[in-house]
Amino acid sequence: MTRILSFNVNGIRAIEKKGFLDWLAADSPDMLCLQETKAEPGQLSDALKSPLDDEGKPYHSYWASAKKKGYSGVALFSKTEPRSVSQLGTPEFDDEGRVLIADYDDFTLITAYFPNSQDERRRLSYKLAFCDAILDKCAALVEMGRHFVLCGDYNIAHKPIDLAHPEANEDNAGYYPEERAFLGKFLAAGFVDTFRHFYPDKKEAYTWWTYRGGARDRNVGWRLDYHCVDEGFIASVQDSFIRDEVMGSDHCPVEIWIRG
Repeated sequence: MTRILSFNVNGIRAIEKKGFLDWLAADSPDMLCLQETKAEPGQLSDALKSPLDDEGKPYHSYWASAKKKGYSGVALFSKTEPRSVSQLGTPEFDDEGRVLIADYDDFTLITAYFPNSQDERRRLSYKLAFCDAILDKCAALVEMGRHFVLCGDYNIAHKPIDLAHPEANEDNAGYYPEERAFLGKFLAAGFVDTFRHFYPDKKEAYTWWTYRGGARDRNVGWRLDYHCVDEGFIASVQDSFIRDEVMGSDHCPVEIWIRG
């Protein structure tokens, strides 16, 4: 079984001070996809650049950083060395460190940090352009006969069940109709939200909570973090779940198990 975790850490240097490396060594996933790292490798400790698993072996680590300092960024820690690692290939997105694409023998793993559309839809057009680029990439992989796992912070709550107060947030970033429509289009294209595949009716299942007002203690949150796969690969997914016991960020990790 292969365990793939995805975690928006809201600053890799900040979460290092909160016991992140001890947690990683103890949990020891086969692959850990990180979003919102907010750092370049040159700014990191050696321990973060080459973290260790539960056997004391170093992970293979890969980074995509934003040109803007302290902003965005994604990373991948993997016990198995991928055949190749690349970015999306579109400068307007790669310059913000939005995506890493790792090819393995059986599937392609994509870690993605979807843009925040922001208040008053200030970056909605950029967000939707990014969404379309991701959809095109996933469709191209399937066309090539490749399976994929697209994990990360999508910055979208898809349906009312995916946030605590849907009616109050209908005109807020992350729940704009245009964003939700994209996710509907993405799933209709033959792709699967793995968590909802296994738990279609599970309520109060969130992955992000504002730091304000004790929201996490009261579980007033949003489900913004996903693992999606192509329909042909869903039979290989054994389970998909939310690791809301893991602290250190305003997000928690999400995890899937791949058979074999």
